[in-house]
Amino acid sequence: MTFHPRPRPGAPTPWAFPAPERGALPNGLTVLRCHRPGQQVVAVEVHLQAPLDAEPDGLDGVATIMARALSEGTDKHTAEEFAAELERCGATLDAHADHPGVRLSLEVPASRLAKALGLVADALRAPAFADSEVERLVRNRLDEIPHELANPARRAAMALSKELFPAGSRMSRPRQGTQETVEAIDAAAVRAFYEAHVRPAAATVVVVGDFTGVDLDGALADSLGAWTGGAHEPRPVPPVTADDRGRVVIVDRPGAVQTQLLIGRVGPDRHDAVWPAQVLGTYCLGGTLTSRLDRVLREEKGYTYGVRAFGQVLLSGPGGRPGAAMLAISGSVDTESTGPALDDLWTVLRTLAAEGLTDAERDVAVQNLVGVAPLKYETAAAVAGTLADQVEQHLPDDFQAGLYERLAATGTVEATAAAVSAFPVDRLVTVLVGDAARIAEPVRALGIGDVSVVVSG
Repeated sequence: MTFHPRPRPGAPTPWAFPAPERGALPNGLTVLRCHRPGQQVVAVEVHLQAPLDAEPDGLDGVATIMARALSEGTDKHTAEEFAAELERCGATLDAHADHPGVRLSLEVPASRLAKALGLVADALRAPAFADSEVERLVRNRLDEIPHELANPARRAAMALSKELFPAGSRMSRPRQGTQETVEAIDAAAVRAFYEAHVRPAAATVVVVGDFTGVDLDGALADSLGAWTGGAHEPRPVPPVTADDRGRVVIVDRPGAVQTQLLIGRVGPDRHDAVWPAQVLGTYCLGGTLTSRLDRVLREEKGYTYGVRAFGQVLLSGPGGRPGAAMLAISGSVDTESTGPALDDLWTVLRTLAAEGLTDAERDVAVQNLVGVAPLKYETAAAVAGTLADQVEQHLPDDFQAGLYERLAATGTVEATAAAVSAFPVDRLVTVLVGDAARIAEPVRALGIGDVSVVVSG
């Protein structure tokens, strides 16, 4: 029998994260553009320097309501008309608020980019903030809060933030506000926050896609270029302080059949030279199904469907000043396995400190992080999102490209040291959302820190 010759793979082509072209419009709006041939769906990200710590006292969540209200009517269109115009463009528009500021995300076919940019400009230039629309958004947000409190993962994240950060820090409180603070938000509060922080001089727009046949300069000038506003005085970025003394907090959920685990502390962000090694070491520890934590807790012991370790940037300072990232391990186990699972997790961390990573673990992590990067950034939205992340974290435009080079050059010893430093066994705050009556004593017996119980609510 004669078989067709097996295809042979060709040599991989060189790849690097796309480099944007930086410029500015006369109104002070910073523009990053990145031409990506073949990407007929253009992605636009607008970063507004309206951070959560700028929210007035007692109005936590006003940035979120403002972000959602930007697309609920303008001086040209009602909320329904605005939604219909977006639909005619085949576009999607989302917005959210986080500690660094507010982000608007647009995706639209390249052939309708000019029209969609005009709608985004209207939303930024003259949002209606109608009383009825703001009231509806406030009611929607209030309806979300009980569901978040009932979600073990969200509840654990709230408890960890409350434990780690000082009570006076905005980071200690829910990003989208509490029931008490959201109830106090009205259209006047939303407009006041908008007028204080939203202006072109305090914004950056990132545009990524195939611009062939598109007059991008003209589209930007006719839309976002017509947005006016006063000068911008940069707001000081508050220092991030945290208390990571080793301890355990149990959020009591009587009758829960599972325990949600969230173990974390605050560590270096992307401005620190250790970041590449920290990314690599954390990935080896718990970034994939082949990581150490998954291999022990999932494959060997069967405690969980999966445990992940990760680093998430919280806030970065301008001028290259270091900020902070949340370094965490998360997952869930059945209630009876809570004590044994934590015991084995701490054993993994101690073994890592004593024996280190292997070269094979390091090589697999590099291949997964660096080798698949071209697939990760196949879409314009992925590229635009990363460029906008760099903007809000005050990073240079070539940071991501350089990161992959540094990851590939990071050795096993460096990755081990960074992972051990990121997750020291005696400096971790552990939050458990589960049945305190059944898990408190087994956890106390582990000796990983003082154990306290709080009532879920």
